[in-house]
Amino acid sequence: MSSTPAHIGIVGDYNPANETHRFTDAALAGLDPAPRFTWIPTEAVPDEADLLTFDGLLIAPASPYRDFRGALRAIRTARERGLPLLGT
Repeated sequence: MSSTPAHIGIVGDYNPANETHRFTDAALAGLDPAPRFTWIPTEAVPDEADLLTFDGLLIAPASPYRDFRGALRAIRTARERGLPLLGT
């Protein structure tokens, strides 16, 4: 088993005023071992190669998204390339 924590990309438009977004951060930070996670704004979803640097993707709850196409691009990449994906 690897000692390196998983790196999870959270696709969504983080807003600290959004209670669901704060709870998402707290839930991930409370895991043992806690994964590394990076919020990816839907307007800035990277290309396929950069998405594949993550160990998995979480499609953040509490839309609307600023760029729904960016969220769909991330989902499509995960499905087509076998990247673990959790959608809400």
